[in-house]
Amino acid sequence: MLVIPALDLRAGRVVRLIKGDFARETGYATDALVQAQRYAEAGARRLHVVDLDGARGSGDNRKLIERLIRELDLEVQVAGGIRSLEGATRWLEAGAAAVVLGTVAVKEPERLNEVAAQLPGRVLAALDARAGRPAVTGWSELTHLSLAEVLAGWAGAPLAGVVVTSIDRDGTLAGPDLDLLAAARSSGSHPITYSGGISSLDDVAAVAAAGAAGVILGKSLLEGHVDLREALSSPR
Repeated sequence: MLVIPALDLRAGRVVRLIKGDFARETGYATDALVQAQRYAEAGARRLHVVDLDGARGSGDNRKLIERLIRELDLEVQVAGGIRSLEGATRWLEAGAAAVVLGTVAVKEPERLNEVAAQLPGRVLAALDARAGRPAVTGWSELTHLSLAEVLAGWAGAPLAGVVVTSIDRDGTLAGPDLDLLAAARSSGSHPITYSGGISSLDDVAAVAAAGAAGVILGKSLLEGHVDLREALSSPR
């Protein structure tokens, strides 16, 4: 299982939200480039970067993310505000390893399929769930769809995988939502990368045992609950 450190960016700063709530934001003094370099030195292969401003349509952190891509020896997958083939292609041409489509993937699965067909193996779809329902637009809007309905709409797309996030657990350090992970795995065929609530090496092991292809770690790394080097070297 691939262990992927994450950086969430808002107005150029490294931040974490609790349960996707922008009013419950924690900012970190660390510089994004410095923090990402630490992850690279610990042995990470890939970095998950979320542009929270882009996700809400309130600006972007593009210049900073381009520096991360350009200056670090890491594969960078970019999420937040990518809603078209043009937007996805622009990131890949800038050197991103992959792009993550969320809102458009859920609301317009035919567009996701079109983008993935043009960029096979370079696109991931984001399935962000709150109370069992997919959420979009920076996690601010719940849809009426079920997880199974969303995943069925992506079944034929040549995706690199699906990133499943438990919004209810995200930023809480309360442990992973293994039921959500199981539901996503049983309803779709793409590899699943899980995110939300990871607080320990035991949590990482539990996600691996539940069949995830990858796990994303954010707050647990920033606040020292998990040592990335140990997480990367632990047998899974």
